Amino acid sequence: MSGKLLKEKLIKGDRVYGTFFQNAVTPALVDFLPSGVLDFVIVSAEHNALDVADFLPMRYALNAKGIACLARTHSRDPDDVSKVCDSFDGAVVPYVEDVAHAKALAAAAVYRPLKGKVLQRVIDKNEWPSQATRDYVTKVRCADTVFIPMIESVPAVENLDAICSIPGVHAVFVGPNDLTTNMGIPNEYDHKDLIAILKKIIDVADRHHVAAGCWFGKPDQALRTIRQGARLVVYSNESSMLRDAMSLAFGELKKG
Repeated sequence: MSGKLLKEKLIKGDRVYGTFFQNAVTPALVDFLPSGVLDFVIVSAEHNALDVADFLPMRYALNAKGIACLARTHSRDPDDVSKVCDSFDGAVVPYVEDVAHAKALAAAAVYRPLKGKVLQRVIDKNEWPSQATRDYVTKVRCADTVFIPMIESVPAVENLDAICSIPGVHAVFVGPNDLTTNMGIPNEYDHKDLIAILKKIIDVADRHHVAAGCWFGKPDQALRTIRQGARLVVYSNESSMLRDAMSLAFGELKKG
C-alpha cells in the first residue's frame, strides 16, 4: 500500500519527501519518526558494511507507518533490480546514462517476471504474450513498484529526454557528488553550473510528467532545488540528522 501511495503521488504531480537510511536496521526506530513527515525512505548499503537484505525488517516497519521503502541497488544489473523490487517498494539505481540500459533496468523493475526474448519484444515493440499477461504484470505483480534511475553524469543529462520517455520511469534522482565530479566541479553544490543543470533536469523531467530531485544535506540547498521545481525531495540521512540534532542540543547545553 505504501508503494502504491507513493506512485500515485508521483503520477499526480505531487511533491514527495524522503531521506536515506544508511545505518539504521532496527525497526523500533520507526516508532520515533514524526507522523506525516516522510513519504518514503531510501535504504542504502553503499557506504557501509551492510547488505540491502539487512534493511528488510525496516521495510516492514516503515510500511506499517505508511512510508514507502525503496532500496538503492548495489549494482546496475537488471537481474539485481528485479530481485530488489520483489522485496521492497521499488528500486533506485545508480549511474544510469545509456538509454538501452535504462530501458532494460526499468523493464526489470516494472515488467517482472518476464525475461529473455519475450521481455525484449515487450521493450522493443510493446508486444505481449497475451492481454492476460499484460494485465497480470502491470495491474497485479508490478502495479505498485516504483522505479527511479539516478542521473549522475553529463551523458545521462544529455540522454535525459529519452530516459524520461521510458515506460516505468516514475522519477529521476540526482546524486550530486557523482554529477559534480563528472562535471569537473567535485562537491561544489552551490556552483552555478550545477544549479543550472539541475534546473534543466527538472524542466526536462516535467515535460514528461516525471518527478525530479537531488539529494542535499543542507536545508538551503534543498529549498533552492524545491523552488526550481523539484518534486522528489531527498534530504540528508538518519545518521547526519542525529549528529546535527545532538550537536545543536549539546552545543546549547554546554554554553551554560
